Amino acid sequence: MKKFVSVFLTAAMAAASLTGCQSGGSSDALTPVTLNEVAHSIFYAPQYAAIELGYFKDEGIDLTLVNGAGADKVMTALISGDADIGFMGSEASIYVYQEGSDDYAVNFAQLTQRAGNFLVGRTAQENFSWQDLKGKKVLGGRAGGMPEMIFEYILKKNGIDPKIDLTIDQSINFGLTAAAFTSNDADYTVEFEPFATGLEKEGSGTVVASLGVDSGYVPYTAYSAKKSYLEKNPEIIQKFTNAIQRGLEYVNTHSAEEIAETIKPQFKETDTATIATIIERYKEQDTWKNDTVFEKESFELLENILEEAGELKERVPYEDLVTTAFSEEAAK
Repeated sequence: MKKFVSVFLTAAMAAASLTGCQSGGSSDALTPVTLNEVAHSIFYAPQYAAIELGYFKDEGIDLTLVNGAGADKVMTALISGDADIGFMGSEASIYVYQEGSDDYAVNFAQLTQRAGNFLVGRTAQENFSWQDLKGKKVLGGRAGGMPEMIFEYILKKNGIDPKIDLTIDQSINFGLTAAAFTSNDADYTVEFEPFATGLEKEGSGTVVASLGVDSGYVPYTAYSAKKSYLEKNPEIIQKFTNAIQRGLEYVNTHSAEEIAETIKPQFKETDTATIATIIERYKEQDTWKNDTVFEKESFELLENILEEAGELKERVPYEDLVTTAFSEEAAK
């Protein structure tokens, strides 16, 4: 976590001197909003459905989407003012709050309720057990990030010590592990989609386990905005949440094939059949919530995971870092 904060503070100071993100092609009738996402993944299908189906425009929002490539970078953009809304793991908001920031990030809508990454091995393992990882090398994620913490949470649930029983390589940058796996000596890699399916299609690996299934329901990703932005722009936050709620309703009531066709423009380099396969995989594990309400029980589970990972100084108030007012209104 110290590394996260150090990187965050350094980048935030640099970003503060830059001009804000521009909203391309905005109309006078629409309000420009810049959304910085942690990654561009089919895992976030409800968001892309909302974009492609015009739900944000229906709400009067001209949305600019930026790929932050990591929660630390998304939080930097949010706090520096380069983004209006951040989409990332909520652990990032806890880290900033712990550092004593007055204008901290508040989570106002949750999107996913399970982890979206998968464990990929070199070959198929019909009877895979987490015990198989003992003595093996795994390409993992950044220390203090949700992907890595969920992975270690599962290991501990299965009686495996992440520091002793296996080797976790955390030296590879976010989003580059799949490429590294093809030429690396690692036995397994933890991957988001479409990278997991991509490794399967090229014959470089096989999905052997779902972290989303084995970790259970966790508040994996949520939308947040600075406290000051929420106070000054409640109508924008409400309209944004309304659009995301409609996106959730769409993916939860349509087939994988229909959703794939809808969000295909967001993934032009991935064929529609592959997108549908990935969506079906996410549907089967109950990835997406029915509403965006970030419940207290989920927040406390997140804190439990942070504690186990050694990333939590002390418990932080749910009431400070989460508001459900916008989500509850959107779900009516």
